[in-house]
Order: sequence, then structure tokens, then C-alpha cells
Amino acid sequence: MTPRLVLIATCVLVCGLLSAPAPAEAYVGPGAGFAFVSSIFILLFTMLLAVVTLLTWPVRLAVQKIRGNRALAASRVKRVIVLGLDGQDPELTEQLMDEGVLPNFSKLRQQGSFHRLRTTLLAESPVAWTSFQTGCNPGKHRVFDFLVPNRKSHLPELASARVEPPKRTLPLGPFRIPLGKPLITAGRRSQPFWKTLGDHGIVSMILRVPITFPAEKFNGTLLSAMSVPDLNGSQGTYYYFSSDTDEQLTMTSGVRVPLEWTNGVARGVFTGPENSLRASGGELSLPFEVRAGSNGHAELDINGVVHPLKRREYTPWITLDFKPGLAMTVTGIVRFYLIETAPHLKLYMTPINIDPDQPALPISHPFTYAIYLSKTQGRYSTLGLCEDTSALNEEVLNEDAFLQQTYLIHEERERMFFDALDKTSRGAVVCVFDITDRLQHMFFRHLDETHPANRGRDDKHKGAIRKLYIEMDALVGRTMEAAGDDTALFVMSDHGFKPFRRGVNLNTWLYRHGFLAVKGDGPTGADMFGDVDWARTKAYAVGFGGIYLNLEGREAKGIVKLDAVKQLKREISDGLRALVDKVEEVRPVREVYDATEVYSGPYVADAPDLIVGFRPGHRVGWASVTGGIGDEVIEDNTRYWSGDHNFNPPDVPGMLFSNRPIAVDSPGIMDIGPTVLDLFGVAVPSYCDGQSLMPAEADADTEDATKTRSGSARAAAL
Repeated sequence: MTPRLVLIATCVLVCGLLSAPAPAEAYVGPGAGFAFVSSIFILLFTMLLAVVTLLTWPVRLAVQKIRGNRALAASRVKRVIVLGLDGQDPELTEQLMDEGVLPNFSKLRQQGSFHRLRTTLLAESPVAWTSFQTGCNPGKHRVFDFLVPNRKSHLPELASARVEPPKRTLPLGPFRIPLGKPLITAGRRSQPFWKTLGDHGIVSMILRVPITFPAEKFNGTLLSAMSVPDLNGSQGTYYYFSSDTDEQLTMTSGVRVPLEWTNGVARGVFTGPENSLRASGGELSLPFEVRAGSNGHAELDINGVVHPLKRREYTPWITLDFKPGLAMTVTGIVRFYLIETAPHLKLYMTPINIDPDQPALPISHPFTYAIYLSKTQGRYSTLGLCEDTSALNEEVLNEDAFLQQTYLIHEERERMFFDALDKTSRGAVVCVFDITDRLQHMFFRHLDETHPANRGRDDKHKGAIRKLYIEMDALVGRTMEAAGDDTALFVMSDHGFKPFRRGVNLNTWLYRHGFLAVKGDGPTGADMFGDVDWARTKAYAVGFGGIYLNLEGREAKGIVKLDAVKQLKREISDGLRALVDKVEEVRPVREVYDATEVYSGPYVADAPDLIVGFRPGHRVGWASVTGGIGDEVIEDNTRYWSGDHNFNPPDVPGMLFSNRPIAVDSPGIMDIGPTVLDLFGVAVPSYCDGQSLMPAEADADTEDATKTRSGSARAAAL
């Protein structure tokens, strides 16, 4: 048997049969150490895994079947499906149901139930989906925002995961050999409900649920999502190759690569991660050539392999093989989008995704599940935030190109989802689709004629969100057909959506009111707190609504004493509530929350000290998100990113559909995990804040059960 056949056999055997966890995981961190993930190593690893699997799978399969049968004996369902539509808004959904264009959502509501779903504080994906999977408030799972401050360095960092290179290396001539694997630390605490199910012998298939990186071991399969980096270790750095020297672009999330376009030929290099294998370091590179073709098309030559580039059409996934040395290969995958060849060459390249054929990080569990999906369905995007909103914001891509990209990624997700449904006759299937969130972020201006982002732009895609919701209705219809009578189906979103017209720069407000001090004569516009004078600063903001006190003994350069905390919080809270937007003639801040009053659990001390709940229409300004100080306290948001959900949570609830009635009037996102556990007869852990929406007694068709449902609903509403 060839190594390739062994690899495919291993993938199908391990993943298709949902066997026990792989005995080992091979991965390296982004940047440093990537050079050690080579095709040779992956083949050796999977061949070894194949031998172990072939020798042990009959015993493990029998044990799993016995455990599963015992567990499922207490279940009230054979299968649970959770279909997550990130950000789908309940008000828009209800409006379109009333218009008769969402027949499957309407059928599901009639068959079972439809409710608004209480979201989290903050009302954003990493916080909400972590509460979904753990059944806990952020004080117990420790994910409070996308970005949080490092209390030692005073720099913003991802809340979800941290990847650090191996601490030791072995010098070997010009090479440095890492000793040991990198440290990959998950920011999330507590335990997802599928781990609890697995501990009781019930298998789950989990696809692209945010904040599941690094992939953790449990009894089932999982493909990670949000916070999976690109091959360079960033959260998504795209590339733009252009021969237009007069082009005026402001790019902060991509790399502009100038090219000379002479006689229809351009030559350049693709740059990859740092070559940590060599003591001299430097970025890995790969030469390429672009040649003009007919009808505005072109062709791309990479090491003698020619790929056609059709104008304004994405290529399939193309591999980039970087050579760090020692006969090793670092492989990533990209798509190209040819914008034009005349008068200039303009070519967009996606961020370099980790190749699912040769995963350089633990993006799936077991390790071979990512490979299985790639071998059976073709390569796919692995980046945590794979829809390139930055390239549209920075006007490298237009709306047509962004929509193409978004739906290509959505099609990949659909194939994975229905494959999982086919493979799972008993157990849980959970899949989150991102398209509803990303597309609404970039096209919400079309639903608000007064939006500043409409200035100078056309309304060609005015119906994009309506079309999106109709597409989701079709997805729900196919899911309902696949569900069957013995399956509990939940269709949900983590939050809703509203227009984002005006940005409130919290750091600018703190600066102007004397709570934040700067170096020199005034702010320079630097982000990452580059302007801040910590010796005189009392409070600072980072992320999408968090304000932190510069507390003595907690922050590295803290100056605020404990006995001043209460008064300082009151001054900031009262001042923000009194803030007036003179343009829209409203108060943009609905509420300011004290973390000690709204969160509970062992990690409350890691939370922002204050959390700002904005009126829909107003959100944290772009400068404040990454620790900058903007020119104005309140300013127009003119970016394509024109819709959002980081508002006061009661104003942006998610939605919950089910093919069965639920027993409460006001369900919350923390209730979904406990409900799944309860349906499978697994006790809800005592640390969970959520409760089952379908308790066993509610299934009894008796007067006593009716009274129980009513009482539970009243208690939940209170």
C-alpha cells in the first residue's frame, strides 16, 4: 500500500468510523517552528497512526458501542442537530417570514417554536459562542471580548488563544532545531457540552464553532474555527500585487506588493512565515511569474506549474510550497482573484491558509479529521475568520468579489455539514455558518438609507441580505429533511444585527475627561496604546466595549489604588451615560455595566472593570478597539463594515427555532448546551448557569406537566 493510500485509509478509518482520539498530535506554532511541518513528517505520522488504528480499532469500536448503547438508553432522542447561523437577526427573520419568503423557517416555527434568544455581555461571537458551548457566563469561561489587555505589557492580545514557540532549540550548523512542541494555550476555561457527552459515551461531530482552537480531545470529531491563524501566524493577512504606482490605498490588514508589468509579464515572490529553521531567519519565499492571456485573463506560473487566472473569478485552492531546508516543506493554500490586466496588473491573494492536507496546527480532532475532509471533499479554508472583510473595507476587493468569496466558503461549510449528518445516525451534530455574520457586517448599509457608508456608493447589492436570508431558509429546509422524527433540531443565532452609523472612541473620551494621559503635547494617532502615559493614566479602553482601570498591583504600571476604584467607576459611568451625540441628537450609551455585578465565577477579576452597552446605531470607534485615541469622540462610520451587534445586549438578541416546543418564555444562549445534555439523559453539571429548555417532565402529556411548564416559564421570565 502506498503512503498516499495509507493516508486516505487512515483518515476514513479514524474519522469516518469516529474512532477514539489519536494517540498523539503533531503540530507547531505559527511563525517559529512552521518549518518542521513537512509532507514527509505528516506521512510518517499518519502511517504510524494507521498501524495503531488497524490493530486496535475493533476493540475500541466495541467498547465505544457498549458505552454508547448504555448512554443512549437514557436518551429521549437519537440525535440532536444544532444549526448555528451566526448573527441572523430575529426581527429581520420574522419580517421576512411575514412576507412569505422564508417557508422553512415558518414551518419550523409552526412545528415547534420560535423565540428571541438572550445573548451575552458583550454581544459578540467569541463571548456568545463560548457561553453556548459551556453553558456558563463569561466569569466562568474567561472569554470577555475579542481583544483583551495583557496586564504586564499593556498591549492588546487575543482572548481566545495564544501560541508561543518552543523555548529550547538545538544548534546544528546553520540550522536551529526546536526541541519540543510550541505552547498553545486556549483562552477558554470550563468545558464544552460535547466533552461531557463524550465522557458519557455519546459521540458528537462539531464543525466550525467559534473558540474551539486549539482542538481538544474528546469522544467525537471537531474542526476548529475562530482564532485559527494563517500560515504566517496572523489572524488573516491578505496580499495585493499591483503595478499601479499611482494607486492610493490605506492598507492595515494586507500587504501591498508592487510589481513591474512589462510586455504582459510580471515576476515576484510570495512571502511566507519566518524561517526559524535557520539561525539567520528571514521570511520564506517562493518565486512566481504572471503572464497576460487573452480577453483580460492571465496565467500564474509557480515553479513550472501553470494555473489559469480568469478575470474577476477566484481560482481553486492552490498550494504554496515553501522550502526552509533539510528537505522539508511548509505548505499553505491560497486563492487568487485577478482584478485586471490592463492598464495595470492587479491581483489579490487570500491569506495563506494552513493546508488541511498537512495541518501545521491542531485545527481538528482527531488530527486526521481535517485531512479526511480535505481528501474526501477537496481543500477548504481553515482560517478562523476566512471571509476577507478587511480587503473590502480597504477597497482592494469590491462587493462583487467579496460576495463570491463568501459564498464559496459557505459551499465548503455546507458540504462538511451534510457529510456530518450522513455520518451521524446517533449523537450530536453542531455546525456554525459564518456567512450570516460576515455578509451583514459588510452590507447592512443597504438597510439604512441614512447610513454614512452609503455616501458615494451605489446600491447594486441592495437585496444582498434579503437573498442571504432566503438562502438560509433553503439550508434549514434541507436540514429539516435530513433530521427525521427522532431528531431534536435547533436553529439558532448568537446575536442579532443593527446598523453601525457612528463610532464612539472611548479612549478619546477618557483622554478629554482626564482619565487617560498621553505623552508629549497630544495624541499622534498611534494604536496599541503607543500614545499613553501610563504613569498618569487612570483608565483605558480596548476591544469592543471594555474599560479597564490602571489598577495598582494588577497592571504593570498601575496607579489606581483600591480605595479609589468605586468612585472612579462611578465618575466614568455617569459621564458616559450623559454623553450626547449632537449629530443624531441621542445619548449613544444606554448602560455601563460593572463586571462585579453582572458576572460570576472564578475569572471575574480578568474581566473589563466596566462594559459599555451602546444604543444600536453607535458602537465603539475603530481607533479605540486596538488601543488608539481618535481625533473625535464621536465620528461617522463610513466603512463597508456598516452593520454590527456590539450594542447593549437586550437590543440585539439572537434567535432560536426548534422542531419541538420549549418550556420557557425567555431562553438564553447558555441554555442550549444544558438542553442537549438533558435530551441525551446526561445530568447538567452544577457549574452551568443555563438550564434545560426541554426538561423530561415537560414531555409528559398530562395536566401536571402543563403546570410544570408554566411554572418554569414564569420563573425564567423573572
